[in-house]
Amino acid sequence: MAITAAEVNKLRQQTGAGMMDCKKALEESNGDFEAAVDFLRKKGAKVAANRADRDAKEGVVLAKTTSDNKTAVVVSVNCETDFVAKNAEFIEFAENVAKIALDKKPADIDALKALPYNGDVTVADKFMEQIGKIGEKIDIGYYSIVNAEQVVGYIHPGNRLAVAVGFNKGVSAEVAKNIAMQAAAMAPVAIDKDDVDKTTIERELEIARETTRAEGKPEDMVEKIAQGKLNKFYKDSTLLNQEYFIDNKMTVRQFLQSVEKDLTVSALKRYSLS
Repeated sequence: MAITAAEVNKLRQQTGAGMMDCKKALEESNGDFEAAVDFLRKKGAKVAANRADRDAKEGVVLAKTTSDNKTAVVVSVNCETDFVAKNAEFIEFAENVAKIALDKKPADIDALKALPYNGDVTVADKFMEQIGKIGEKIDIGYYSIVNAEQVVGYIHPGNRLAVAVGFNKGVSAEVAKNIAMQAAAMAPVAIDKDDVDKTTIERELEIARETTRAEGKPEDMVEKIAQGKLNKFYKDSTLLNQEYFIDNKMTVRQFLQSVEKDLTVSALKRYSLS
């Protein structure tokens, strides 16, 4: 049957697929609009299956915060190439996914994918449409949510790194942004030393022991030196114990206490594309 330009354009507007792909979808579906949409999604599924072994290490990492500054999300929408990651339409798609995450606050990535994208299709369905349109592996690489008395989100220029920081009480926008920038720049593994997981601690201690022995230190000194190196790790790699990047004469904890005695960071999420 003859397919009109108006029908092709309508399908293109809804799915974002190319004109020729939309025309073929309508032809294969005998003009049935919903069947044509399904045809394009199936094409995306085929592309996804063919590219399942590809690495999606590029993409867009975003942080978004609710208007009351009580909740923030960090979302990474990944793709294969830097070319796609910098495409305006792809960035807009990632923005929409992050907005849905912020609005609905799903528990995890699977729950996020199951949410409606625009009322007609799910987020997962929309990903399939995008895969069919772009021809690359596209997926949600990371999703996390932060709830606190006050939160701030920060996206590093280039959309490859984002953080969400929660505070135990209200702070000024300047203080919040500075701590978020600290977390972005200095890549802490945890908020404080008690928050570092046991696996990381054991790994750091084992590395310290081995390097100490390699330096020829006496065996009875190894554990003491290893503990000293672990304390140095805490100072370098936990947010509250790091030197404050604006004034390295104080730690982040000391800076926050100078703002208000019991002010501290209660939550932290950071994600960066490697």
